[in-house]
Amino acid sequence: MVELDQMKIEILGFKDSLKELGESLDLDNKSRRIEELEREMEAPGFWDVPEKANAKMKELKNMKDTADGYRKLATQFDDILTLIELGNEENDESMVAEIRAELDEFTEEFEELRLATLLSEEYDSCNAILELNAGAGGTESCDWCSMLYRMYTRWAERKGFTIEVLNYLEGDEAGIKSVAFQVNGTNAYGYLRSEKGVHRLVRISPFNAQAKRQTSFVSLDVMPDIEEDVDIDIDEKDLRIDTYRSSGAGGQHINKTSSAIRITHIPTGVVVTCQNERSQFQNNDKAMQMLRFKLLELKKAANAEKLSDIRGEVSQIAWGNQIRSYVLQPYTMVKDRRTGVETADAGGVLDGKLDPFMTGYLKWKSTGGAEVGGDDPE
Repeated sequence: MVELDQMKIEILGFKDSLKELGESLDLDNKSRRIEELEREMEAPGFWDVPEKANAKMKELKNMKDTADGYRKLATQFDDILTLIELGNEENDESMVAEIRAELDEFTEEFEELRLATLLSEEYDSCNAILELNAGAGGTESCDWCSMLYRMYTRWAERKGFTIEVLNYLEGDEAGIKSVAFQVNGTNAYGYLRSEKGVHRLVRISPFNAQAKRQTSFVSLDVMPDIEEDVDIDIDEKDLRIDTYRSSGAGGQHINKTSSAIRITHIPTGVVVTCQNERSQFQNNDKAMQMLRFKLLELKKAANAEKLSDIRGEVSQIAWGNQIRSYVLQPYTMVKDRRTGVETADAGGVLDGKLDPFMTGYLKWKSTGGAEVGGDDPE
């Protein structure tokens, strides 16, 4: 049958790519590392240092998931070919829908595992800490900040990740001035590092009585949640530590005691805040963790041009600095100016459908990261 012959060509097109994927995953070394970790788990005293034990448990799970994922793909590949041959032999049209479903599932899982091979930077497997800050524009920008916060929480829900709010500052009239939150899940930072930068919105403003188009900007900083201490010295004399009463929309994330912490690193101007933990000491520890990473990135910066980006602040949260534009009127389009990835489904993107942009970014970075640029949608 023509449909089955077409699907055979389609699945055979994955043969070489599947082999290359297996080679890139270095499964032999992963198997040896899995055996080594399993032996360590059985040794006395493995749990004497819980932090190290948990890190090794996480490493073991990630490696097993990768190896199992590849083995499943290899089995699916063979099974689909067998089903196609069987369908042709029996001339059974009822098998076409079943094989198509199997092939679509294989394709989706293959792309997901191939994407995982691009998550190879040092902190990619970590949880992620995100900080959204509204730019100039008052209520309009604060509303855009709240829309982005919802977008990332919806994306996290789709991935099965969890969200923990660290700091929350409401807008004067509506929306959010700034919010810091942690996304917990395997490779959360690896995916979300693609989102760091300025995000631009164009729409008819709901806060403008004349119904004029408004352009708003919000900056996003993304950091990994590093469990171990970052190797960088901080002089306590260089810190200004302020405590204040937590504030926000209420609920389980916000307490009403003066336990919130704001730490300013005076020489660089880096500011970090945390208000979600149960005690001032826990908030201080979390804020110091965030500060160490930002200062480590500053230390690694090769030139002053990178300074504002690494500090978690953008020199101007305004036109010309955006990484992505979201246009809602007079047409709909979301376009990433770095990679050229775009879609007319702006509503879907704002509802958390971010994977095409993240995949595009990781592939773009793996090929050198030359900015595509071009005109931004108006």
